Amino acid sequence: MALKINGFTVLGRVVLAASVLLAAACAHTVKVDGDYPEPVGEQYPLNVGYYLSQDFREFTYHEDSEDRDEWNINTGRAQQNLFQTVLGAMFTESIPLASYPQDLPDSIELVIVPEVRELQFTMPRETRVNIFEVWIKYDMHAYDKNGDQVASWVITAYGKTPTAFLKSREAALGQAINVALRDAGATLYTGFERVPELQALVASKQRALSLKDQPGGEAETTD
Repeated sequence: MALKINGFTVLGRVVLAASVLLAAACAHTVKVDGDYPEPVGEQYPLNVGYYLSQDFREFTYHEDSEDRDEWNINTGRAQQNLFQTVLGAMFTESIPLASYPQDLPDSIELVIVPEVRELQFTMPRETRVNIFEVWIKYDMHAYDKNGDQVASWVITAYGKTPTAFLKSREAALGQAINVALRDAGATLYTGFERVPELQALVASKQRALSLKDQPGGEAETTD
């Protein structure tokens, strides 16, 4: 006969405790916090404000499916560092905005607002290689100073663990995410002018600056 304590058998308590410990053992937490280089190249001749929402700055991906362990992946601080660095360097003037669309500086010609659309990853047992692979998609939105949308586009980034010899799965996945974020930063910079609406805006501003530099020339407006 199993001994009962407060309505539970000792065996039941042991099984319950073991289940809790097993669940905890199968839960993984990854917090990514990287430093990223500024883009190398000419700045776009625009005065840009950028707004990183609280959801963006604190973004955490949670997965708890039947065929995988539980994963909690926080990329908020890392992607905040990335976008602050890249957007802060790629324009003539870049201003981080504490709120949007209120209280915009008068000099702002464009406002950029990124959002996380999707984060996916594959595990070594799925790829049969001792690396993680990561894909991240960002929805990018650009608005004029009146709040009207100028353009929207998607950034897709990819990264994988650079080495198969790491101490833990968490460390391996964290490295793969950092590689993906670096890829996102490069794509953000090189892909900006490939968006037709933004290409037209940059070209218009360049023409205005060129006319302004000519003797007796007057700058065109970009409104």
